[in-house]
This record gives sequence, C-alpha cells and structure tokens, in this order.
Amino acid sequence: MSIDVLLQQIVNGLVVGSVYALVALGYTMVYGILQLINFAHGEIVMIGALVALVVTKALTAAGIPPVLALLLAILAAMIVCAIVGVSIERIAYRPLRSAPRLAPLITAIGVSIFLQQVAILVFGRNYFTFPEIIPKSPINIGPITVTANEIVILITSVSLMAGLLWLVNKTKIGTAMRATAEDQKVAGLMGIDINKIIAITFAIGSGLGAVAGVMVASNYGQAHYYMGFMLGLKAFTAAVMGGIGNLWGAVAGGLILGLVENVGLIFVRGDYKDIFAFVVLVLVLIFRPQGLIGEKVAERA
Repeated sequence: MSIDVLLQQIVNGLVVGSVYALVALGYTMVYGILQLINFAHGEIVMIGALVALVVTKALTAAGIPPVLALLLAILAAMIVCAIVGVSIERIAYRPLRSAPRLAPLITAIGVSIFLQQVAILVFGRNYFTFPEIIPKSPINIGPITVTANEIVILITSVSLMAGLLWLVNKTKIGTAMRATAEDQKVAGLMGIDINKIIAITFAIGSGLGAVAGVMVASNYGQAHYYMGFMLGLKAFTAAVMGGIGNLWGAVAGGLILGLVENVGLIFVRGDYKDIFAFVVLVLVLIFRPQGLIGEKVAERA
C-alpha cells in the first residue's frame, strides 16, 4: 500500500463522510428531542435530490444560468423537504408521543415505505441523470486528485454543520431546543412552545437532508427513488457510532464512517464497501453502545 493511495482514500473518505455527517445530524436532532429514530429521514434525502433534479432541469431549460438554477433548486428542495418533515411529525409522530416506543418506531418504518411509493408514483422507477453543473474534471494537488464538485461538497457540509452547531449552542431557538431535549414538561412550564420547537427541529433536519441529497446526486451523477435507503442506514450507523442524540457525535461518526469505508477499499473490492458500515455498527453496539462520544443525558431527581 503506497502512501499516495492512502492519502487519496482519506480525502475521498472525508468527502463521503461529510455527507454522512450531514444526514446523521437529522437523525440525532430528532432523537435528542423525541427519543425517536426517524427511519423516514433517508427518504426525505431522496425527495430533496429528486426535487432539485426536476427544478434544475426546468430552470436551465428556461434559460436560467446553470449555477443559479442549481442554487434555486437546492432552496426549493429544502423548502419541500422541510414541509414534508414537519407534516410527517404532525400527522404520524405527534399522536404517538405518549405511546410505547415500539409504536412510533413501526410508524417511522411505515412512513419510509410510504414515501418511497409516493416517489415511485411521482417520479417513476427510472434512474435519472443529474446535470453536471459543477465541473468534475480532476484537480491534482500533489499526489491527491479531487474535483471542484468534491471541494464544494466538503466546504458546504462543513459550513452547514458549523452553522447548525452555532444555532443550537448560541441562539434562543437553540436554547429552547436543548431545554426541550432535556425535559419537555419542564420546558413547557418555562413558556417554551414544545410543538413549535419540535416542528422547527424536523424542518431544520429535513432541510439539511435535502442539501445532502443534492450532494449525493451531483457527486454520483444520478438520482432515483431508492437512493435514500442505504444512505439513511449508513447515516444512522454514523449517528449511533458517535452517540445518538449528540451533535458532535453525529459529525464525528459520519467522518469516521466515511474514512473507514474508503480506506477499507484499499484492502477489499468495491463490491464489499457497504459491509464496513454494518460491521462498525455491530462493533460499536457490542463494545460501546453509548457511542464514541456518548449521548448527553440529563440528571433527573
């Protein structure tokens, strides 16, 4: 194994891992507040990619400059996904807040399947080619080869993750979100609108998922109705690895998972790439079920 190959795979892992981290943040935000695994989050990522694809093609066909069309398409995808996320919470999850944990878990799986079927009805089963707006021509930086598209993905992911961490830790909305995560009843007694904060959490997580969906579609050049399933499972693995319910853990878990997958390709064929995510998940659950960083749990009297 040459050092050049290792460096290349590390860079590839950081790009992929940053997307995993972005999606994992959606899982961990919802779990932190509702103690719910939103298994429909992967399908929200898929919807974001397909909406952005349709809007981008429509705007470029109307003569809008490609880069502006892509930016408008991302904005449209974020709005649509935020609406879908809030609607899911209101219709499917809110009535089950006091139900046993198994009920919302089964509901989340049902919502995931439902969104897949809706996507099939609206977009069909075909694989769609995503327009190449940001160049994918190789850029050599010493022994490492990257593309402008990968650089944009990495910078955008880091910026969004930093923005979310600032929002949660430095703003009034973030304070309300953290208070709700600690104890909903006490937060309600302090004047916090619990339903509003939970809806905002779903909207933010879904919006980030939409951006991640566009990143995946632009990086691989295609989008389809099933693309969110495996991505969602890997992002969930990243969230568990870092310590689900912990934002820093989701970021760390996503980056580590991306590195493990891509560095592992040095030793095995690409066909076995997906195995690494689930091997890591099993190992984490066996030896450190609270995750590498661990969930911050409130002390209760």
